[in-house]
Amino acid sequence: MVAHLVRLKLTLLRNGLRRSPWQVVGVVLGAVYGLSVLALALAGLFALGFADEDVRADVLVVAGSLVVLGWWVVPLVAFGVDATLDPRRFVTFGVPRRDLLVGLTLAGLIGVPGLVTTLTALATPLAWWRDPAAALAALVGGALAVLACTVGARATTTSLAPVIGRRRVREVAAGLAILPFLFLGPILSAVAEGASSVESLRSVADVLAWTPLGAPWAVAPAVAAGDWTAALVRLAVALVTIVGATRVWSWALDRTLAEPVSAGGDSRARGLGWFARMPATPTGAVAARAATYWLRDPRYAIAVAIVPVIPVLLAISSPDGTMVLIAGPAAALTVGWSISADLAYDGTAYAAHLASPLRGVADRWGRVAVAGTLGLVVTLVLVVGTVAYVDRWDTLPALLGASVGLLLTALGGASVVSAAVVYPVQQPGENPFGTKQGASAAAFTSQMAGFTAVAALAAPTLVLALLAVGRGSALLGWVTLVVGVALGAVALVVGVRLGGSMLDRRGPDLLQRMRAFT
Repeated sequence: MVAHLVRLKLTLLRNGLRRSPWQVVGVVLGAVYGLSVLALALAGLFALGFADEDVRADVLVVAGSLVVLGWWVVPLVAFGVDATLDPRRFVTFGVPRRDLLVGLTLAGLIGVPGLVTTLTALATPLAWWRDPAAALAALVGGALAVLACTVGARATTTSLAPVIGRRRVREVAAGLAILPFLFLGPILSAVAEGASSVESLRSVADVLAWTPLGAPWAVAPAVAAGDWTAALVRLAVALVTIVGATRVWSWALDRTLAEPVSAGGDSRARGLGWFARMPATPTGAVAARAATYWLRDPRYAIAVAIVPVIPVLLAISSPDGTMVLIAGPAAALTVGWSISADLAYDGTAYAAHLASPLRGVADRWGRVAVAGTLGLVVTLVLVVGTVAYVDRWDTLPALLGASVGLLLTALGGASVVSAAVVYPVQQPGENPFGTKQGASAAAFTSQMAGFTAVAALAAPTLVLALLAVGRGSALLGWVTLVVGVALGAVALVVGVRLGGSMLDRRGPDLLQRMRAFT
């Protein structure tokens, strides 16, 4: 039965690739990215073999703990656990619970993240190639770490599904949990630049080595140091973690099968709301619905939740505080690009637009009006606030030009991308831990292509802004402001018109695809 579940997962993935060429492109790009990460990890592990034993142990324990923590926490608020083999689908088949747990565990490793994590963990003996006993211990610890990752991810998501499934809790969790991972790089960079970074890393590693996160990775360092007591205790911690996570997952699975998470949600009448405040035009109607989404849909709320954290983390990552100046442009890009999946979020509700009939340009302008207004307010506040914080008022025109230009360009690019590509997304009220089959490939490809286009179109403005800020030139700053607004406006108008034309031509086809996702 376990082998049958694994074959079923492979069959579902193979059939998913036949649905669209975008799936194949996305899988190829994901595989290339995964191979590059794996190659870097293997090279890094081999290089660690030449480092000091203490440094080697500290790096492996801290990095490994972050990997385990990522597997446990990120699915709660980000991409979720792969739901192609939803346990509720096996209720009527009488699959033994033990076989179901083992089969789902192995099936969870099928995919780019699972394979990269598994191969990297099992390659940790490369860091201990000069000590055979430590290398063998690293192999055992790596296998236990992989089990801790996949079983722990299933345990956390399944056990917390009823709590995080509530809309308000999900919004708060998303804002608190995913943001540190988005900006983990700047934080680690700031720590690495500190004078006592080695001592800090060692103190953190010493603590993590005795926790469920770092215990599997800390077995080999203890063996290398000849401390067999510590090695056995850490091995026991790792085993207890896996057994405990399995028990939690089994208990949560019983509860889920008996009382599945509801996909519905409560709704209360609130009058006409934004529809009474917007102009009685097609564009105004779309804008009213978009404004309602921005206030009540957590899928949009995350874009706003990121904004206030950006300047804080940039200030932390920069000793002199100058990095905080890019908070305005970063927020403008984030809010502007947030509507790149607008049509996919609509789902089958988009049929109302086709039945109206509603022109594509009106649809695009209505969505852009709300996101653009919100983005403009946020951008102005952040740019002025960060300039005042750093006391670099001479950079204000340049930063305003870069930020407004990025906002307008991102809105134009998102208007095209959302009309060109639709892919499965979580619908309002659905279990946040499930991911739609086939979503990753199309999403990754469209997002990468769109970001590349936005970066290329905004490049002249960004280059001028960098020169103006770096040289402290007031003239270049005002030129940046004019160029940024002008180029951004052109990109916005062209993007809205192009996206609207695509909707007019392909609207029924897009609706048909979204219906196939349900």
